Amino acid sequence: MKILLPFIGKTKESYLEQGIRDYAERLRRYLPVEIKVLKEPNRQEADAVIMAREGELLLAQTAAASIIIALDPAGREQNSEEMATVLADWENRGLHTVCFLIGGHLGLDGKVRQQANLLWSLSRLTFTHEMSRFILLEQLYRACTIKAGHKYHK
Repeated sequence: MKILLPFIGKTKESYLEQGIRDYAERLRRYLPVEIKVLKEPNRQEADAVIMAREGELLLAQTAAASIIIALDPAGREQNSEEMATVLADWENRGLHTVCFLIGGHLGLDGKVRQQANLLWSLSRLTFTHEMSRFILLEQLYRACTIKAGHKYHK
């Protein structure tokens, strides 16, 4: 099973970029991970136009996905053990590519939420989209270590 992570724009905060790279490398010990950095639309346009264009960019990356998970504050929360169980189930079902979608600074366009198979929330707290990238990768890594029975989670 492969994890696909298309990101809108580069991660501007260097400490977050370093953390994203670190956890992507850690996660690759368990699963292939592909991070695609997509060019941000022009920020001079109206917010609704920016969100729609970002949504189109994100959805264009999902063609080969077996399942699409959109990260959204209204999505289902789960703990790390539940995430590990879900990942194991997807592997057992033979899913090839799992695509996680995180919106840009304005959030996700409604079309993305509609076309996603699942809506997940990382927390009831609000994070920047750049922090969400880091947190998602850390949680995916944590879930993989739980599945493997490693002590990282303890």
